[in-house]
Amino acid sequence: MRKTERYPVEGANALWQIYKTVSFWKVLKNVIIIEIARYMPFLRVKNWMYRTFLCMKVGDKTAFAYKVLVDIMFPEKISVGKNCVIGYNTTILAHEYLIDEYRIGEVVIGDEVMVGANTTILPGVVIGDRAVVAAGSVVHKDVPAGSFAGGNPLQIIREAKERPEQTEQ
Repeated sequence: MRKTERYPVEGANALWQIYKTVSFWKVLKNVIIIEIARYMPFLRVKNWMYRTFLCMKVGDKTAFAYKVLVDIMFPEKISVGKNCVIGYNTTILAHEYLIDEYRIGEVVIGDEVMVGANTTILPGVVIGDRAVVAAGSVVHKDVPAGSFAGGNPLQIIREAKERPEQTEQ
């Protein structure tokens, strides 16, 4: 089960009430930064923008591919470890708006994680260190460290297996 905080609303659907949830100015600033970053060819600059303006936690040497879309309302709830690859056109969400409620959840992506292109990561999930998520997947549950997962609905295709420590040569 995903770990999200639930907030009930009354009257119009939760998305219609967006600016009761988050400031218009915060959303506007985030949209501008995210749109610039999506097309930014310099990975260091992109990561700096995410850290500085969106308060995301982004590890060293992590690469967000072209057109990755991070959450525009709560990007500070996203944490990505070091030396990760987040594939082309992937979406990372930290919120979801429904009719009668909205939900907010942390997204934690471990170290050395590979996320394939066109993947959607939903709020409240943890992707463990050295996990691989296949392209086109919808990550709606946690992915254990070292495993290979994919599909919609997401399935763990291969569990992590014991392997000897890698030695540098």
